[in-house]
Amino acid sequence: MSFAYPWLLGLIPLLAFLMLRKRRVSGGLPVASVRLWEHVGEGRARYLWVLRWLKFLCVAFLITALARPQAGSTKSLQVTEGIAIQLLVDVSSSMDMNMNLPDGDKRTRMEVSKSLVEDFIAGDGENLVGRADDLIGLITFARYPDTRCPLTFGHPALLQLVRSLTVQDRPNEDGTAYGDALALAAARLKHLDEIEVEGRGAIGGEVASRVIVLLTDGENNSGNHMPLEAAGLSKEWGIKVYSISLGDPMEGASAPLLSPAERVLDHISRETGGVFRKAHDYDSLKAVYEEIDKLERSKISSRNFNETTEWFWLPLAAGLLALMAGLLLESTLLRTTS
Repeated sequence: MSFAYPWLLGLIPLLAFLMLRKRRVSGGLPVASVRLWEHVGEGRARYLWVLRWLKFLCVAFLITALARPQAGSTKSLQVTEGIAIQLLVDVSSSMDMNMNLPDGDKRTRMEVSKSLVEDFIAGDGENLVGRADDLIGLITFARYPDTRCPLTFGHPALLQLVRSLTVQDRPNEDGTAYGDALALAAARLKHLDEIEVEGRGAIGGEVASRVIVLLTDGENNSGNHMPLEAAGLSKEWGIKVYSISLGDPMEGASAPLLSPAERVLDHISRETGGVFRKAHDYDSLKAVYEEIDKLERSKISSRNFNETTEWFWLPLAAGLLALMAGLLLESTLLRTTS
C-alpha cells in the first residue's frame, strides 16, 4: 500500500494534538456550588466524549482519502511482433518442367514449389516451423501479376489457394513479369499501415519487418516495371527481397557461377538487404526456404507495466460513516440542550 500524497497524513497527529490541547486548556464557568451538577458523569452524559472522537475520526479518514491510498502491481506482457511476407510464385509455362525428388521420382517445378510454399507457411514438423504470427499474402505472375491472396492472418484459406495454383497455359498470357509482381508486392507492404483487422485495429505497428520472397525460374521478359526499378522501390520503402532462382544445374568448369538473369536477382537481394539463392531440385529448394525461415523470425519481447488500484473510496466511506454516526447520536441518544 502506498499514498499519492503521503505528506497529508502528517495532519492527523497534528489534529489529535490540537484536540487534546483544547480539552486541557478549556476553562470552566465559576459557580457558588456544584450540588446541582452532582448527576454529571452519570447515565448518557458520560458518553459525550464519543461525539468528539467521531468528529476526529471523520476528519482523519477524509485526510487519508485525500492522501490517495493505492495498491500497485507490476505485470509482464509478452508482445509478438510478426513479419509481413509477400510470397511471389512464378506460374509461367516453364514451371511445368520436371524436378528430381529425393526418392528418385520426378515432379513438376510447380508441384514442388506449391508443396514447399505450403510447408513454409504452416510448417513441416521438422525444419520448417511455420509462420503462425505472420501476415502473409500471395501473388503469382506469368505475363501479368495476380493477387491470389491479400495480406492476411487467415492461413488456412491461404493454404487452400496455394494448393490450387496451376501453371499458366494460355499462350497470350505466358511470360515472366516478376518486375511488375515485385513492384506490386512492395506497394502492398508499403501501405500496410492502412490495413485494419477487426478487433486489432491498424496492424502496421505489430510488424517487425516486411519482406518479399520471390520464386522464379526465368528472366524478366514482360511487364511495365523493370526488376531493378522495383528493387529501388523496395529499398526506398525498407522492404527486403529474398530471391530464389529455380532452374537446371550448370555443369562443367567453364559454366559461370551466375547466369545474367541470376545476377539481376542477386543484385536485387543485395540492394534490399535480402539474400539470393539458387535451387535445381527438391532438396536445394527446401534448403533455401529453410534458410529464409530462420533468417526472418517473429520477435517476442516482454514489456512490464504497473497496474495501480485506487483505494481512496475506503477511508472516504469510513469518514462519511463516522460523520453520519456522530450526527445520529448527537440528535438522539446524546442530544444536549443549549
